[in-house]
Amino acid sequence: MQYIQRIESARIKKYLENFPAVAILGPRQCGKSTLAKYLLRDYPEALFLDLENPEDRIKLTDPGLFFNLHKGKLICLDEIQRVPELFQVLRSVIDANNRNGQFLILGSASRELISQSSESLAGRLIYQELTPFQYIEIESDSLFGFQLRGGFPRSFLAVDDEMSFQWRRSFISTFLERDLALLGFGYPPETMRNLWMMCAHQQGQLSNLSRLGQSLGVSHTSVRSYIDLLTETYMLRILQPFKTNTGKRVVKTPKVYLRDTGTLHALLNIRSLEDLLGHPVFGASWETIVIEQLLVRWEGDFGFYRTPAGAEIDLVLEKNGKLIAIECKASTVPTVGREFYSALEDLQIDAAIIVAPVGVKYPLKKGVWVMPLTDAIHELFPPAEQD
Repeated sequence: MQYIQRIESARIKKYLENFPAVAILGPRQCGKSTLAKYLLRDYPEALFLDLENPEDRIKLTDPGLFFNLHKGKLICLDEIQRVPELFQVLRSVIDANNRNGQFLILGSASRELISQSSESLAGRLIYQELTPFQYIEIESDSLFGFQLRGGFPRSFLAVDDEMSFQWRRSFISTFLERDLALLGFGYPPETMRNLWMMCAHQQGQLSNLSRLGQSLGVSHTSVRSYIDLLTETYMLRILQPFKTNTGKRVVKTPKVYLRDTGTLHALLNIRSLEDLLGHPVFGASWETIVIEQLLVRWEGDFGFYRTPAGAEIDLVLEKNGKLIAIECKASTVPTVGREFYSALEDLQIDAAIIVAPVGVKYPLKKGVWVMPLTDAIHELFPPAEQD
C-alpha cells in the first residue's frame, strides 16, 4: 500500500532522541504500525513486536530477560493495551539502561484509558496522538472525496468508493465485535452498534443521554460509560461548550461527533458523493471534517458557543488570550446571520474564519474571512510552526 508521509514523523523522531519511551496512540487502523516501521528504518537493529501476534507475545514470556538481551536496541511494542502488565517491567528496564530512544509504544486506547497501567512511567514516557490521514497530508486529492471516505488509510486509498465503503463497514463490525472485547470490555456489540448509529443520526447535535438511554433500553449512566469508551478509543469526540465569563446564559450540554466522516457515512449507508451531497447530514459532515482537521494540531482551549437566544459559533479557539471563531459552511456561497455576529460580540472575538468549499479566501466583513480549509489550516498553523 502507498506510503504517505505523516506530519507527526519529525516530532516523534525528536521525541525518540530526547525521551526513553515514546507512545503513539490513536484509533485502530489509522496507520500507527506503518508509521512506526517507517521510523524504524533509521534504527537498523530495531525490533518490532506485535502484541496481538502469539509468536511475538511468547517472546515476552520473561520480558525482563528479553529486553536485557536487546538492551542496546530500539524496541517497538505494538498494541500495548493487550499486555498492560508490561508497563511495570518497562520502568525498571528504562531506569537500568538510562538512555533515550529505548521503546516506541503503539496503542489503540487513549492516554486516559491506559493511564493507570502507564503511570509508573511518569517522566520517562511522552505521548503523541496519531489520527487517520490529515487533509494537508493528501491535499492534492479531492476534498469532497476525502470527506466521503474519511482518513483511515485503507478506506482513503481504496481502488474505488465501493471498496472504500465495504472496508469501512467491515471495520465497524470488527471494532464492535472484536476490538472492544480485546480491550476487556463486555459491552453487547449490538447495543454499541445501535448507540453508534444514533450518534451518527445526531451528528454534531447536543447530546441527550436520557433520551439515548430510553431508546437503547439502558440507563443514562450506562450510555455515558458507552460514550466514554467510544471516546477513549478515538471513535467519538465530545465537544464541550466554550468556557466564558460573559455573564450571558449559555448552553451547557456538549455535542457529540463521530470523528471520522468516512465511518459516519458508512453507518448512514452513504456510498457516493451524490448520496452525500443530497443527504441531510452533509452540513454536519462538513462541520466534522473542519473541526477535526483544526483540533488535531490545536494546543489551546476550545469549545462551541451557543446561547438559548440563538447566538452560536461552531468552534471557538483560545490561545494566549486571543479568541478565534470558526464557522463551518458547506456552501460555495456561504452566508452567516445575525446570530453569528451576536456571538462574536458576546465573546469579543479577535478574528473570525468561515471555512467553506471555496476556491480562494476573501473578506466578508471587517475581521471576518471566508476561506478554504487548507487556508484555514495554514492561517492557524503557519509553516514555521509546523514540524
